[in-house]
Amino acid sequence: MNKILLIIKREYLTRVRKKTFIISTILFPLLYLALIFGMGYLGEKGKSRLRVAIIDSSGYFDKGKIERENLKDSSSILRLVTDNPDSLKKNFTDQGYDGFIIIPQHASWEQGINEPLQTSRTLGIGSAAQVEKKLNSIWDEIKNEKLGIDENKKMILNSSRVNIIPKNIKDETADSGVASTIGYVAGFLIYLILLIYGSQVMMGVMEEKTNRIAEVIVSSVKPFQLMLGKILGIGLVALTQFLLWIAFIFIIYNITKAGGSGMMSGVVGQVQKVFAGINIPLILFCFGFYFLGGFFFYSSLYAAIGSAVNEDMREAQSLSFPVTMLVIFSIAIMTVTISEPTGKLAVWASIIPFSSPIVMMARIPFGVPGTVPWWQLGLSMGLLIAGFIFTVWLSGKIYRTGILMYGKKPSWKEMLKWAFRKN
Repeated sequence: MNKILLIIKREYLTRVRKKTFIISTILFPLLYLALIFGMGYLGEKGKSRLRVAIIDSSGYFDKGKIERENLKDSSSILRLVTDNPDSLKKNFTDQGYDGFIIIPQHASWEQGINEPLQTSRTLGIGSAAQVEKKLNSIWDEIKNEKLGIDENKKMILNSSRVNIIPKNIKDETADSGVASTIGYVAGFLIYLILLIYGSQVMMGVMEEKTNRIAEVIVSSVKPFQLMLGKILGIGLVALTQFLLWIAFIFIIYNITKAGGSGMMSGVVGQVQKVFAGINIPLILFCFGFYFLGGFFFYSSLYAAIGSAVNEDMREAQSLSFPVTMLVIFSIAIMTVTISEPTGKLAVWASIIPFSSPIVMMARIPFGVPGTVPWWQLGLSMGLLIAGFIFTVWLSGKIYRTGILMYGKKPSWKEMLKWAFRKN
């Protein structure tokens, strides 16, 4: 036990003292926020504003309707063309238009218009949808006029709608919108942790094997103890970094809560209102459990791969591909789970150990025991514990042989022979 603790201490202190750990701990939350807001900003700025000419032969469209719609929505600019439309069809680009639409004379207000937006280049679906949305709004105004619907009737038609809000009568605290957001964030964080720190375990084992450090260490420590100590040490590094991020979030939250005024205090109030109905202690406990359980499950497999390969990174990537695909497959299931958290795929994927760390964390915010019965949560946790005990044992057998093997190119078939070979 003392030897394992020494290995854990060595792995932990070696990594937390590196500048890369300090920099990544500080920069990751900032970069994540910058990515979210930056992509939104760039997406908004990158939208192209189309100038489209409307050649109306039906008489339904007029300049006033089009100008009002342009003022309401500036995503694209529509212009009614009445002078010399034939010239515009031939030289619309020279006149500053991106395209034109011909409204035929036989168009009927009782039916829709199915005419092409003619351009000199291929437009994206989003750009065409902007123009279509504006034309539909104008067409709705035309139909209202023909049907004699005034502004008061339009207000009644637009306001009187059926609004269905999902409400879990077994769990009053569950909220679909908030649950979806928390599920995405929690599942994606575990996904990143499994890939980043799992590969760190593999790289650490490969480095020790390449530098022949492992030969010195295993002379006094059993290979299984070395592997277990390395996994626990790097797992503590990941846990430390995650706790620092949580502390950073709480500090920012308390600063804005204490010093916020006006709009900021309103935002803080909204955040408090949203999270008031969420079982935060249960979510944090489950996140910690599935984070550690998933890390032990996958990092032991990555450690086994690292012990089997030499310094060839392509060889390591080839062997680790099936394990990485399991993690990627889990995040794909998570997206389906959030849209249908009680579906069969969501239930079974949240119980099976290879996908439960990500998928179950996507289901829990929807409510326990309403959406996730206690027996499903208990079975999932029990199988994950059994799963990482098995993978640690299996990987320990592979590690014991692989850490001292040089020159031979391994395969999964060869590694499984090492695992189940009688000693």
